[in-house]
Amino acid sequence: MKILKVLGLATAIAFTCVSAHAETELKLAHAAPDTDLQQTLSVFFKEQVEARTNGSVKVTIFPQGQLGNDQAMIDGARSGIIDIVMTGLNNLTGLVPDAGAFELPFMFPNRELAYTVLDGEVGQGVSAQFTQHGLKMLGYPENGYRNMTNSRGPIRVPADVSGLNMRVNNSKALNDMFAGLGANPTQLPVAELYTALETGVVDAQDHPIGIVLSFKFNEVQKYLSLTQHAYSALALAINDAKFNGLTADEQKVVLDVAAEAVTMQRKLAQEKEASMIAELQAAGMEVNTDVDAAAFQAAVKSVWDSYTAANGDTVVNAVLATQK
Repeated sequence: MKILKVLGLATAIAFTCVSAHAETELKLAHAAPDTDLQQTLSVFFKEQVEARTNGSVKVTIFPQGQLGNDQAMIDGARSGIIDIVMTGLNNLTGLVPDAGAFELPFMFPNRELAYTVLDGEVGQGVSAQFTQHGLKMLGYPENGYRNMTNSRGPIRVPADVSGLNMRVNNSKALNDMFAGLGANPTQLPVAELYTALETGVVDAQDHPIGIVLSFKFNEVQKYLSLTQHAYSALALAINDAKFNGLTADEQKVVLDVAAEAVTMQRKLAQEKEASMIAELQAAGMEVNTDVDAAAFQAAVKSVWDSYTAANGDTVVNAVLATQK
């Protein structure tokens, strides 16, 4: 009997030790190729979280839409099938319309203002709204300023957009913008865009420079016009229940590393932008910078009016107040 008790105690101790060292896996998914800065951020996040938790939290990365398109990944993160999703903030504005204010054309005249707003009180107020949808926002990495590419010619003034069959994302603001400029907007997932451009289903699109390069759109587009018509943030979000299931120490590591990863990725995005443009030029793209920004801003004023009529002007005014 004594021996059995000792064996039982030993088994209990062994089980406790195994439980104490049980690993938690975080599945992190994004749609970009593994050459993109989104993957650079993901690898940094993985390495640092695993190191700082001494392996109690493992991160598995699924790039290039391996776990579905953006909407499927968002649904997966909300339900807990996926733990962390990185996606364009525009893909989440249906859940939290206030986030749509950040997507308005010419909302952020410079990156510094964008970072101040997104990381500050205004951005955090919007972030808090995602909790009711099962997501905890970890930060806003950078997608970058959106620029137009097409196969017809340089875009310098609003009239140059008229008649283009323009691929657009699901941002209502950008859909309204291109429709207002006389283009024919067509919503397509980014994973289908290369083929759509190659086959002529659409002949124009808009994305930040890094996406143009990593998805190799230069192979099927001749002209790149640096319109910088909208700042595009990414969203890095974790399933809220999964986050709450981590220990306090693990939660702190995840939050700290996420903040550092966002800062690192933004810095790289800025540092590499000029070289990425040069690489696109070397590959044969014609790049023009002589864009009449004032004319474009005047032409898209109705997009702001439409947004505030539907969603109010609280967030818009808060951003404008930050500018001042």
